[in-house]
Amino acid sequence: MDPRILTRLRCPVCGEPLAEATAGTTRALRCPGRHSFDTARQGYVNLLAGRAPHSGDSPEMVAARADFLAAGHYDTVAAALAGAAAQVAAGVRGNAYPLVVEPGAGTGRYLAAVLAALPDAVGLALDVSKPALRRAARAHPRAAAALADTWQRLPLADRSAALLVNVFAPRNGPEFHRVLDPDGALLVVTPAADHLAELVEALGLLRVDPAKADRVAGSLGAHFVEESTTGHVARPALTRAEVATLVGMGPSAWHADPDRLAARIAALGEPVPVTVSVRLGVHRPR
Repeated sequence: MDPRILTRLRCPVCGEPLAEATAGTTRALRCPGRHSFDTARQGYVNLLAGRAPHSGDSPEMVAARADFLAAGHYDTVAAALAGAAAQVAAGVRGNAYPLVVEPGAGTGRYLAAVLAALPDAVGLALDVSKPALRRAARAHPRAAAALADTWQRLPLADRSAALLVNVFAPRNGPEFHRVLDPDGALLVVTPAADHLAELVEALGLLRVDPAKADRVAGSLGAHFVEESTTGHVARPALTRAEVATLVGMGPSAWHADPDRLAARIAALGEPVPVTVSVRLGVHRPR
């Protein structure tokens, strides 16, 4: 692992620093208390202190999501994050090699976009999905990936991250605040009211909660102040297969009847016009 990332990691059991250890063909990270965490042959390290709360996205879901994102349909989100990150990183004085951390990173595509805009930065993708982390470990030459429960204590030193990236993912306000440099920022992407509006109507999907902004503020307000917010919109044209993947990436996948949803998607005419509309908030630690 890149030493610029390794020096920021901490044992999820005792909080001590981690170092690389090799026994034969087995690679691991170990702390002075002899807690050991294996590195998978696909490149990610398991930094869970116990059992994962769930297994996350399946290999099939991850593959479909990777193909969807690679087609560029959410590039407006990646571009917005990269632009905001470049502005934030210029003001972080604490380290010559800023660390960008994405809890709930999935395949690491957004983390890779941010690192491409920050040539001096290194990155860490955190997720509970092993199939996603296999891709995240290869998302960018300056990125590493770790299996971690982002609702628990993050396996990072205090004030070790210059930038946190949160895209449609859970927000652990106290831990985000602990690991973030005082000069750093948390970038939060959430859906706007008109996000996927065409599909909401045609497929009967869950609507964006009108109180979404209030809920974000509630989860972060004790530890962060929102410095700015910007809206970003794109209107890609999708195939029915891409619509199915997109629906599977959101909360409606867990609430809709699969057969009824599939029938409604099959009835759509191609191409399917869709509005991608998100809100990007820049949050500073209190």
